[in-house]
Amino acid sequence: MGDECCSTQLIDRNGEFNVAGLENFVKTIKLAECGLSYAVVAIMGPQSSGKSTLLNHLFHTNFREMDAFKGRSQTTKGIWIAKCVGIEPSTIAMDLEGTDGRERGEDDTAFEKQSALFALAISDIVLINMWCHDIGREQAANKPLLKTVFQVMMRLFSPRKTTLLFVIRDKTRTPLEHLEPILREDIQRIWNNVSKPPAHKDTPLCEFFNVEVTALASYEEKEEQFKEQVAQLRQRFFHSIAPGGLAGDRRGVVPASGFSFSAQQIWKVIRENKDLDLPAHKVMVATVRCEEIANDKLSRLTSDEGWLALNEAVQTGPVSGFGKKLSSILETYLSEYDMEAIYFDEGVRNAKREQLLSKALHFVHPDYQTMLGHLRSKYLNNFKNGLEQSLNRGQGFSASVRICTQSCMREFDEGCADASVKQAYWDPSKVREKLRRDIEAHVASVRTAKLAEIVANYENQLMEALAQPVESLFDTAGSDTWASIRKFLKRETETAVSGFSTAVAGFELDQAAFYKMVQNIRDFARGVVEKKAREEAGKVLIRMKDRFSTIFSHDNDSMPRVWTGKEDIKAITKAARAESLKLLSVMAAIRLDDKPDKIEATLYSSLMDGTVAVSSTQERGIGISADPLASSTWEEVPMKSTLITPVQCKSLWRQFKAETEYTVTQAISAQEAHKQRNNWLPPPWAILAMMVLGFNEFMILLKNPLYLFALFIIYLLSKALWVELDIPGEFRNGTLAGIISISSKFLPSVMNLIRKLAEEAQGRPTTEPPRPARSIAVQSFRNQQRTISVTDSVPNSSVSSNVASTESSFEYSSPSVTHRRSTNTEEPEHI
Repeated sequence: MGDECCSTQLIDRNGEFNVAGLENFVKTIKLAECGLSYAVVAIMGPQSSGKSTLLNHLFHTNFREMDAFKGRSQTTKGIWIAKCVGIEPSTIAMDLEGTDGRERGEDDTAFEKQSALFALAISDIVLINMWCHDIGREQAANKPLLKTVFQVMMRLFSPRKTTLLFVIRDKTRTPLEHLEPILREDIQRIWNNVSKPPAHKDTPLCEFFNVEVTALASYEEKEEQFKEQVAQLRQRFFHSIAPGGLAGDRRGVVPASGFSFSAQQIWKVIRENKDLDLPAHKVMVATVRCEEIANDKLSRLTSDEGWLALNEAVQTGPVSGFGKKLSSILETYLSEYDMEAIYFDEGVRNAKREQLLSKALHFVHPDYQTMLGHLRSKYLNNFKNGLEQSLNRGQGFSASVRICTQSCMREFDEGCADASVKQAYWDPSKVREKLRRDIEAHVASVRTAKLAEIVANYENQLMEALAQPVESLFDTAGSDTWASIRKFLKRETETAVSGFSTAVAGFELDQAAFYKMVQNIRDFARGVVEKKAREEAGKVLIRMKDRFSTIFSHDNDSMPRVWTGKEDIKAITKAARAESLKLLSVMAAIRLDDKPDKIEATLYSSLMDGTVAVSSTQERGIGISADPLASSTWEEVPMKSTLITPVQCKSLWRQFKAETEYTVTQAISAQEAHKQRNNWLPPPWAILAMMVLGFNEFMILLKNPLYLFALFIIYLLSKALWVELDIPGEFRNGTLAGIISISSKFLPSVMNLIRKLAEEAQGRPTTEPPRPARSIAVQSFRNQQRTISVTDSVPNSSVSSNVASTESSFEYSSPSVTHRRSTNTEEPEHI
């Protein structure tokens, strides 16, 4: 059955209540632990109708049953109770003495009425055992008993919902559907005819009782069917107090811990009021009066000036002596209650005093919680300020936290002791624990912020220490660039790690966390170098061109080159490109792990030897696999360390050569121009031929001075036309353009020259026409434009040569200008 049955006699046949037996029964079945989760089931009915037998089969109890072989007589005497086995929630079965028994006689019905009234008062479900053949009879089926019980129930006790389950025994062939309406009609007629108090005159039966009807076969004739029907009925008692259960809408339930006392008092009232009168006047007056006094004291407490002042003060902050002040106020009103209620019933007086104290403490408890909240906030702020001051003085973080935490918790405990109320046993441990959690959260926040600040400080130091020097090393990249970077990175990283270790020593970090943070700093330093390397790799083409331009345009002494024709442009170009290629090889991959690679050798063998320039026919002939740069990875270099892939190097080199080709071409052009400008004489063989072939003409000139004079005149005129037409300047724009320009200006220049000579021969001052002046200005502007364009497009040496040639042309023309100026100056004297 799951557990053993426990039973005891609650009331004997003389009406004596078994207090000790009930207390022992309650302790044995642990009823006090059930709270409101329990039910009471009682059974009443005629003597020898099988009530005990039904309860034993229904609830697996051990009530004494009648022995039919010994005759029909009274078996159950008084009232017995037992714990139902295997029923949830905990259920108590109550077996009442049978009615209409010959042992008590016809006139002694008082106990029957009292026991019935007792059962209705404390039970949630009342089983009414009746014979099937008694349905429809006026003096059967306990009708007189029910009539009396209904009447006194409403007058004596407060209404409670009780379930009446009529069990029809030894059911005949008459269907239950025909028996149940008859039975319900009889019950309703009894209810309608009973006299009721004015308050319940029109109250329907369903307000007090739930009526249920069931039927069972004969136990003696159909035992198996009887047991099956009882088993089905048993299922209805599981969770009987749940909504929808047999007693799901019960009211006025006494807590399980008070069941014993409640049963005693109910039976006492029933026994003392033989005529079923109201409860004793003394208890009623004590109950009402003590409650009035308690309510009055609670009302005065809520309007007490001292309490109102204390309540107002605690809303704004902690109050010194809060506990003593509040305890004094409560003690005042409790003492007044004791003095006024001293002559009333002790039990009622004490109960109402406990209620008063409970309500008063419930009323003031929010202010106590507010006080604890102020204490928590105050000492949390003290902890924060103390920790900050301790850290500012340079003390270790963990040591500061321990000292400040101990001080804060000690002061909080002292504050809680000061705020404790004597009449209450309130536990401030929850607030104390919350304060500790707040302190731990603040410590964690400060620790995180301080560590983050330290880490950020050393990361900034590493950034400043590494960024510019690494960029400078990449700017002057050479064979030992990465070795220098590795050495520099290691030195700066170790310096930062050493400083960081000293800075976090006071935090008492565990080894795992410390090593992780140190590794993060090392990774950050490495990341700075890698990031800078990737930035510089993105500008490698610009740096290659800058390096090429620097080496190509300057000599070993860092002086600008002047292309005089003696320089070996091919060798200079090759050296400049080799240095640029070395820069490309340095920037091709990150080499912080000091592992050898073949990047430089691969680039030199593939690019400097001309592999990049092979034709498409050759590429198809030798296959793609023959080109070491036809790949996206470097040999022995991981992909994460690759800055510029071989394919990208090949593309950059092509672009580099294309963009620097113009500079080389300009240098060659400047060198050729310099040679042509400084070589006015014909070749030696031409001079020798002229001397041999023109010897006769030379002798004729020597013999006839007029020829020499004519040649001198022709030379002067030619020189004047050379200067006037600016022939070197015109031919700088091209041979065809120079011829066209000179042919268009030749005749006006000759006419102008003749006119000037004629005017000078006549002795008249020469007035410069505006056109030649404009021509000189235009020519000067053109010379400046050519100088600027040449300076922008060719190297410095070429620019120097052009500037020199321009200056020489001006110097050559300066005698003419000087001559004209002197002529103009002397003309006033002739006038």
